[in-house]
Amino acid sequence: MTRTLRRRMGQNRVLRLLDGLERQPRADTVMDLVGRGVRALPLGGGRDLLHGRWLGHPVHPLMVQVPIGSWLSAAVLDLRPSRSREASLLIGVGLAAAAPAALAGAVDWAELHRPQQRVGLVHALANTAAVGLYAASLVCRAKGRTGAGRGFAYLGLTAAATGGMLGGHLAYRQAAGANHAEEVPHVVSEGWHRIGAVADFPAGQAVRRSVDDVPVLVVREPGGAVHALADRCSHLAGPLSEGTVEDGCVRCPWHGSVFRLSDGWNVRGPATAPQPAFDTRIVDGHVEVRLPEESSAESSPSTAEALP
Repeated sequence: MTRTLRRRMGQNRVLRLLDGLERQPRADTVMDLVGRGVRALPLGGGRDLLHGRWLGHPVHPLMVQVPIGSWLSAAVLDLRPSRSREASLLIGVGLAAAAPAALAGAVDWAELHRPQQRVGLVHALANTAAVGLYAASLVCRAKGRTGAGRGFAYLGLTAAATGGMLGGHLAYRQAAGANHAEEVPHVVSEGWHRIGAVADFPAGQAVRRSVDDVPVLVVREPGGAVHALADRCSHLAGPLSEGTVEDGCVRCPWHGSVFRLSDGWNVRGPATAPQPAFDTRIVDGHVEVRLPEESSAESSPSTAEALP
């Protein structure tokens, strides 16, 4: 057996293990309880802050850089016993930064799909183990047991690396935290697209149409203005057309993200990216839409002007 083949088989075993973890339902009851607890936390506007709506993408991956960087730096310093004090300081910084990073991660985790939550739970357990090991390392160092302190620290780094691997699986293979509406501007063709007669869009109701196989949410206001957004929620691709329309916004039926109909802006999380919004017009009693990136020089009647 060649070295390349052995390496590929090892990689496949890891993927099979992770795929099996995604399908493992044993902890689902516990996850439901924890998820309800996290969603019930009285965070108010701080919930969107922890989601990273202000940043435009999840803030948790940014926050975890502090504990991971601190602990990795401490591991390097621990190679020189004379730098134990500095290593202890870095471990303490990492432990202090781990708490808010964990809270941000928990808030995101509570709004994920079930397979993502299963991987996320093990990710959290690995990081919890890392925190416990680093805490034990500090206790040993404080008691003068420097060798044991270094040992616990290296075990903690191993646990944190395992948690990081699972976090990467969540982000890149399961697309947790990714913008699920990013592709829309790249797959919708140029120009105006006719999507139905005005009468097909009852005032105040969400209607789903399709443009180049891309689902589109269309809402006609009682005053006549027509709004169109990409239908798949940027958070986890929930169907906005099945959501609630109220106060000029639409609320995703899956996780409650709220988007402004006029421009797709994400008014409330957990979505951190806005929805692609379409320009609209009415021609010969039919609604037409196009992406706003199209030529603005082309003169077209506004929705209000074109109404019969």
